[in-house]
Amino acid sequence: MSVVETSRRDGVAVLTLNRPEARNAVNGELAQAVEASLDALEADASVNAVVLTGAGSTFCAGADLKVVAAGRGAELATPKGGFGGIVTRTFPKPLIAAVNGPALAGGFEVVLACDLVVAAEHATFGLPEVKRGLFAAAGGLIRLPKRIPLALATEIALTGDPIDAARAAQLGLVNRVVPDGQVVEAACELAARIAANGPLAVRNSLAMVREAAELTAAEAWARNNALAVEVFASRDAVEGATAFAEKRAPRWTGT
Repeated sequence: MSVVETSRRDGVAVLTLNRPEARNAVNGELAQAVEASLDALEADASVNAVVLTGAGSTFCAGADLKVVAAGRGAELATPKGGFGGIVTRTFPKPLIAAVNGPALAGGFEVVLACDLVVAAEHATFGLPEVKRGLFAAAGGLIRLPKRIPLALATEIALTGDPIDAARAAQLGLVNRVVPDGQVVEAACELAARIAANGPLAVRNSLAMVREAAELTAAEAWARNNALAVEVFASRDAVEGATAFAEKRAPRWTGT
């Protein structure tokens, strides 16, 4: 049994962190498997969106502290993706976290590395590292203040206290909160809505949204124009307009 399971449906891939006996904590094997899975999905033209979830009742408990305590913490990161094989990776397709339970410490940092979040009602989120005298080094302290007001990000970081799904949604960290047991299906439905659109248009729109906050106005417009030209010059742009005029579903090629 693999520590990361992959399934596909209608342009959507589902990656499942599969160490339920360890609350899907990240060890070296899992980090390597996530990176390899994302490599394969990035190269797979039939996949237009990816859902990431956890097996069992936990999304991800963060780092496997047994590995860290043994002095092997470096194993938890990969060259391309950093911690968990994902947090520093620039993945060109939309990533949707289907948070089926607690997403704490590095698990929350994995969620923050995703573009969209669907959470079960009982899901929780937090950076408890300070409670253990540790540091949230996998991007949580970078991404969280960009997603929510600084005072609230500071409180979460310095108290180490978790927030529930309802509060996370109120803060804008979660797109949808759904009944327990429906989170993967709801995330796949959202992913399918994305996957039905033009792949190049989605990819370039995602790149612009991700990059916009880090660019000056002049840089943003230059990047915006370059990405737009690429889309408007594509076959899919013609196909989209033609399909609309002919009142049929478009047949995308991704080019």
